Amino acid sequence: MRAAQPLQLFAPAASRELAGQVAARLGVAPGELEEREFEDGEHKARPLVDVRGGDVFVLHALYGEPQPGRGVNDKLCRLLFLLGALRDAGAARLTAVLPYLCYARKDRRTKDYDPVTTRYVAALLEAVGVDRVVAVDVHNPAAYENAFRCPTVHLEPHALFADHFASRLAGEEVVVLSPDAGGVKRAEAFRQALEVRFDRPLGSAFMEKYRSAGEVWGGTLVGQVQGRTVIVCDDLVASGTTLVRAARACRQAGAKAVWAAASHGLFVGSAGEQLRDPALEGLVVLDTVPPLRLPPAVAQAKLEVLDSSPLLAGVVERLHAGAC
Repeated sequence: MRAAQPLQLFAPAASRELAGQVAARLGVAPGELEEREFEDGEHKARPLVDVRGGDVFVLHALYGEPQPGRGVNDKLCRLLFLLGALRDAGAARLTAVLPYLCYARKDRRTKDYDPVTTRYVAALLEAVGVDRVVAVDVHNPAAYENAFRCPTVHLEPHALFADHFASRLAGEEVVVLSPDAGGVKRAEAFRQALEVRFDRPLGSAFMEKYRSAGEVWGGTLVGQVQGRTVIVCDDLVASGTTLVRAARACRQAGAKAVWAAASHGLFVGSAGEQLRDPALEGLVVLDTVPPLRLPPAVAQAKLEVLDSSPLLAGVVERLHAGAC
């Protein structure tokens, strides 16, 4: 029954490039949109093709950009209004595909009267009629799933990173490290994927870390890294402080080299300066967030960006076929 509904993929302008790569892998053309800006800052988007009865996917990465009109809240509004327009136009099934989900880190109360913003974003998406939400490597998968009443899919990019490092570090004694206790499950899943590529056991380690009001402390390293190559695994890099802190601790403990893998490179604040640190050999991220704020010299020296379109196209294809 799913295959009888035509697959249609749309994306607002800010995500058109990535959506085009996904559409090419699916063998479809991205759906045409009219997007209009009004003098008072309001905007609208509408499909220029018939979506009635269609299996409609909207791809939009909800990260903030420095340009006016491309902040995270503006992008969220554009997504919501487009989804609502597609639902009103008769889409039979509507799926939001979010390579980067905004506010995913604010998934619980850490202080009195704190907002649980992840849940509010979920409520907004559900209010405009979304049937399903897909997101890539969110901060806390359990909190993400529990925030939504509609079905969700959580995409883990471990296979992409494992393929990359298996060719880069063949023959090395490798340890996969989580930069905090909360990310141990993520790092363990990546370690297991990498073990399959290497066809031998790999080590694991993690760092002690506490954070409150923007301050980070705790520096105990648990695990054996001496003489080994370490891969620090995390969901995102913001300022880079946590990543470099882990790299320095590993070097001080005798690590041969330290690499890092993170799905989303936000690169805010002092990230450019942090990533210059010689303790870190290099960082691999997905193209879910373009490295807009990273100085070109730093990006050229330290950064590698992997194509996420195989991951995204694969889940769209499976959902359309009713396989997940």
